[in-house]
Amino acid sequence: MTGTIEALFLAVVAFVGGHFLLGLPSIRSALIERTGEHPFKGLSALLAAAAFTWMLLAYGAAPRVELWPTAPWSFWVPNIVLPISTILLVCGYTGANPTAVGQEAVLSDDPRVARGIITVTRHPTLWAIGLWALSHLIANGDSASVLLFGGLAVLSFGGMTAIDTKKRAILGAAWGPFELTTSAIPFLAIAQGRTTFDWAGIGLFRIAGGLLLWAALWVAHAFIIGVSPNPL
Repeated sequence: MTGTIEALFLAVVAFVGGHFLLGLPSIRSALIERTGEHPFKGLSALLAAAAFTWMLLAYGAAPRVELWPTAPWSFWVPNIVLPISTILLVCGYTGANPTAVGQEAVLSDDPRVARGIITVTRHPTLWAIGLWALSHLIANGDSASVLLFGGLAVLSFGGMTAIDTKKRAILGAAWGPFELTTSAIPFLAIAQGRTTFDWAGIGLFRIAGGLLLWAALWVAHAFIIGVSPNPL
């Protein structure tokens, strides 16, 4: 079901709402009890992939109704924000983090887990996606883009609280010290003296990897999306 703004709205609700619904401790526990943990995770991933595919197809087919005129300066926003997003993304996927799916055991395996990018924020991947979504929302003033990027921003920033709540319930006392020495808001734990910035744990290679990813996406943008990201 695609081709209308209503179809896109339903797809976004399915993808975003499905994540929040299946992440609720009560529903998650009940389903795991019935199916087992591994089948539950597999089914959740399958449903998420199906909803994500539907959302992208619905976005591509949805009519573009201008909600506000885009100004030339707005095209600079994603160009400035995206290098930060890709660095956060690379750091988030290449470091141990108990907030990630299936990495809860990291807390017991590594007493110094709060290091690297985790000293900046315990949700680097969600910040990467959220910043990407908001920057593209600013640069695209049509109804379809507001639904897509707005929905992804809600999932990213709202997901931080949802994940913290879920991990707190799952990990119990093991979560407390980690939460006390980290923050969801970037640099907050550092500013409050609860941790110190761990540049060595981040590493120059992750910064370089993030910038290389940004460059590759910048070049590929015109071929994949059909629109050049060049703001000039």
